[in-house]
Amino acid sequence: MSCPACGSTQTEVFYERGGVPVHSCLLVDDQEQARQFPRGDLSIGLCGDCGFIHNRSYDPARSNYSPDYEETQGYSPHFQQFLAELADRWVGRYDLSGGRVVEIGCGKAEFLVELVRHGVAEAVGIDPGVHPERIPEDVRDRVRLISGFFPGEMPDIEADAVVCRHTLEHIGPVSEFMREVRRAIGDRTETVVLFELPDTLRVLREAAFWDVYYEHCSYFTLGSLGRLFRRTGFEVLDLSMAYDDQYLLIEARPAPSSADHAPHPLEEDVSVVAESVASFQAAEATLLRTWSDEIEAVAARGGRTAIWGSGSKGVAFLAALGSQSDAVACAVDINPFKHGKFMAGTAHPIVAPTHLREYRPELVVAMNPVYVGEIQRDLDELDVSATLKAL
Repeated sequence: MSCPACGSTQTEVFYERGGVPVHSCLLVDDQEQARQFPRGDLSIGLCGDCGFIHNRSYDPARSNYSPDYEETQGYSPHFQQFLAELADRWVGRYDLSGGRVVEIGCGKAEFLVELVRHGVAEAVGIDPGVHPERIPEDVRDRVRLISGFFPGEMPDIEADAVVCRHTLEHIGPVSEFMREVRRAIGDRTETVVLFELPDTLRVLREAAFWDVYYEHCSYFTLGSLGRLFRRTGFEVLDLSMAYDDQYLLIEARPAPSSADHAPHPLEEDVSVVAESVASFQAAEATLLRTWSDEIEAVAARGGRTAIWGSGSKGVAFLAALGSQSDAVACAVDINPFKHGKFMAGTAHPIVAPTHLREYRPELVVAMNPVYVGEIQRDLDELDVSATLKAL
């Protein structure tokens, strides 16, 4: 198979796991349906030429993005603050006040709402999982949502900015996708292109196996992201890290096809990625065993364990635990749309935080350390004295 980013055939698989749920954020109403959830395989490989990492076993036909897809982190105050700060940054830096913004893969449109509140006059979002009824009334007349996919339902983009947050990692043919974005913008070369996605170097260096799952078929570092953008017709204006260095941000503009732009100073060499891959391979199994042993030890004492976070990290974590996941009784989530549903693959019930008053866990495992502060506050308010640890 050739690399979806650069076309090279120099890709070597370094991580394999079979039988993982093909979706992490689809709402599942029935426990048996959750157990029988469709599964696929991970064959994660590194391109030795451009540093792009992807799942060679990914089959896009197994994707089912729809209104039942509940990916939002917008119920977290910490995340909402991040959205507001990023919207303020991009609106100010690119003079988007009074302008028009299009977001590809807008999800539940929380970021579009923040852009409008920070001065954008018109915001258009496209996503198969949109819920227009969730748009707050104060901005509803300035936010328009399209249920569907780019470029099918949006072949052309006329906007001052194109935003795409946490979508590119769900796209298999990444080079083809970025060329479609460039084609859709056309000769509007002043349009700024603003992308956000997870940082893979952190995943590799922390051996974060819970951040490798089927929906994420494409994995980027600052280097592979910058190289992809230049290769597909964009000038990279800036590269940076955000959200406790968990996210990559890239800011770009369409460039003439003849342009030859130098790499950004933050772009790492492919050899750095290869070293991080080796680190992941050396540490992943040990870290998984450590978590399995701790959860088993709690159960052996008669204690209870809950995970906090029922999204993709939670699904991947429980799937990796295998039979040891039976020692975890539930997944806690602050998103009310998830309560009463079940985790894909393992069928753990998803419950509200208030459930812990009765459950009284000994151990709560936070699926993302960035939320530890607000989770601890919730536990204190609930008078739940569990030990809180983060992945």
